[in-house]
Amino acid sequence: MNLEATNELKTREVDATPYAVSLIEGHRDFGYSIETALADIIDNAIAKKASKVELIADTVSDEPWIALADDGSGMTETELVEAMRLGSKNPTDERETGDLGRFGLGLKSASFSQCRSLTVLTRKEGKTSCARWDLDRVARRNDWSLELIDNPELIKGHELLQETGTVVLWEKLDRLSGGYMHDRGKRAEHMNSELSRAEYHLRLVFHRFLEGSKPRLQLYLNGRLLNPIDPMAASHPATQMDPEEVLRLRQGDVLIRCHTLPHHKRMSREEWEETGGPEGHLKAQGLYVYREERLIIAGGWLGLARQTELTKLCRIAVDIPNTMDAEWKIDVKKASAQLPPVVRERLKKVVERFVGTSKRTYRSRGQKLVDATRFPIWNRVQKDGQILFRPNLEHPVFRTYEEQLPEDLREGFERCLRIVGSGLPIETLHAELVGNAEAVTADETLENDLEELVHSLAATLIENGVSSEALPDTLKSNPFLRVRWEAAAPILEDFLRTRNS
Repeated sequence: MNLEATNELKTREVDATPYAVSLIEGHRDFGYSIETALADIIDNAIAKKASKVELIADTVSDEPWIALADDGSGMTETELVEAMRLGSKNPTDERETGDLGRFGLGLKSASFSQCRSLTVLTRKEGKTSCARWDLDRVARRNDWSLELIDNPELIKGHELLQETGTVVLWEKLDRLSGGYMHDRGKRAEHMNSELSRAEYHLRLVFHRFLEGSKPRLQLYLNGRLLNPIDPMAASHPATQMDPEEVLRLRQGDVLIRCHTLPHHKRMSREEWEETGGPEGHLKAQGLYVYREERLIIAGGWLGLARQTELTKLCRIAVDIPNTMDAEWKIDVKKASAQLPPVVRERLKKVVERFVGTSKRTYRSRGQKLVDATRFPIWNRVQKDGQILFRPNLEHPVFRTYEEQLPEDLREGFERCLRIVGSGLPIETLHAELVGNAEAVTADETLENDLEELVHSLAATLIENGVSSEALPDTLKSNPFLRVRWEAAAPILEDFLRTRNS
């Protein structure tokens, strides 16, 4: 008896084609937001060599819609049908440099995440083609039949089509309505708010394409040209940039460059707010991973460091090729990735060095602020492993005033100062500094108070041997007076003039 034949595996085949309605509805919930969905459509335009993309949004009509029109190479009808197929690419196939796609899912999944009707018009070699996925139609028929439209001139957005190029039209925007299906005003308000958030994201994600006097891409929102937001502030003269490091791997080169942003006082308010983003600089610090010049990860240390106030100006640009998608686990949305072990090991050393340097810089500046030769109003005291700040009872202003008090009131005056020190609102200050440090500032100084301070410090410094000629520079080194020097300088001039007369 032939045992091998007896134990041979017997198989049968059965059709297990997925239900169209179940699978296509499932593609609506890949986790896209409006901004990541729009970015995915723009990726396709860039892949088609587009130099201009127009984003048109009608948020006020009874049936709002969004269209993205590009002037890329367009598609034939055969190419259009393939592009509308779910999973039209093999992610393991070798791709051209600059190709921003991977799975062949982006156009469909991104669109379905926001709308129930996706129409694509495209023109190539003088011929216009048009196809549509309508999820309500798929639900009724439960099949994979794609609609091809033979009279595309009747389709909304047809006038946006260039000599060559593509228009992606979203209708039945159920996910963008915010639940205000029957309240046109609130629906429009919600949609405009979402588009405003998306605008920032697109300016950031595609900033390298939008930069320069001759940008590779022009991006418009309802006719308005969008300017790039460079999270590295590389063109700012006060930004510090370390030399580029190259990590050569079998799948390609990883480029690493560290940037230290300027202090907020050296940037305009608009520049500061744009580089900080909606959540501020504390959250925006960290790694910025670019895949073929397109931003994938914007901030965060991916477990390599902690977000601290001392490192909030630290940014590291990491460039990877599309040949490393599998190793980096780039997701369908191209909005997240994971560090491969070999890259993590090298980046950990880079981050430790970079962050350590930044902290030392801040600490050295902090020490200068409490240098005793500058007569600080507050003394920094280290006690039992804790940092305390106490009013400097020896400050010339306090000492001069105390000497004018009767003997029996002097102890009470010092007690008041000590109570002010012990009542410092540490928790509130910490919360404000973590959330919005640049908005925390000192109160305005009254003219009489500033005059008393300048006079007291000047008299004390002269008594300690500082010459009249050196007095302005010495006083200007005081942080409190430095930021108020425009008002303090005339007071000092009057003091010296009176003293020398």
